[in-house]
Amino acid sequence: MENYFNYFTEIEECYRRCRNAPGLLSPLDWALIESWKEAGVPLPAVIAGIERAFAKFQKRPRHIQKVNSLAYCAQLVLAAAEEMKAAGSHGEGGAVSPAREETPPFSEQEVARYLTRNAEQIEQAAFREQASGQAVLAEDFARAAAILREATERLASKADQTLEDLERLLSSLEEMLHAAALRASPVELLTSLRAEVDRSLGPYRRNMTAAQLDSLERQFLKKRLFEHYQLPRLSLFYL
Repeated sequence: MENYFNYFTEIEECYRRCRNAPGLLSPLDWALIESWKEAGVPLPAVIAGIERAFAKFQKRPRHIQKVNSLAYCAQLVLAAAEEMKAAGSHGEGGAVSPAREETPPFSEQEVARYLTRNAEQIEQAAFREQASGQAVLAEDFARAAAILREATERLASKADQTLEDLERLLSSLEEMLHAAALRASPVELLTSLRAEVDRSLGPYRRNMTAAQLDSLERQFLKKRLFEHYQLPRLSLFYL
């Protein structure tokens, strides 16, 4: 695996290869990947778990149904992560810290364009909320955009800021935006989104632990809220 920031791409490619079928990952699948990333599950463990799940599926006598979600692989991904942890190999070839990359995965220009584009989208979201009477939410969005602008300026001024430092800032900003959106959302919207989570997770609950379900539900709700308010995801994983 080339680097820390290939997490999403490598998992998507592995799933498509094992499934041997084209198609986009579902919102549930992306939320699950995000929950694995948030939990620090090493990339090799995810890949191993997906491959084992499909190998197990292929041994079934009849394949009436296809594997339609990464959630099918959740138990074996967790098992592979536990094996790696027990073997003391968590850091070997896994989610490498950006600070240890010999060659930066992105150029400064790419990162600057990414930050600027995201700041503009958040500012547009702030204008929309201001126009709709959500002054407090608009202020929260504008504050996040201003912080992102400052980060872009530090990058341009060659300030001592590693990708790891920047990723921590972006993660904090995402949580700030998420908390603000959650606070401002009407009960009807949250009820509708949580019902969608329940429907999506229904067939896969037996494949996950309570902790996994809690993390997945949180990530799925976050993803849907960002889509509702037309907010960009900020992590460098999305660059």
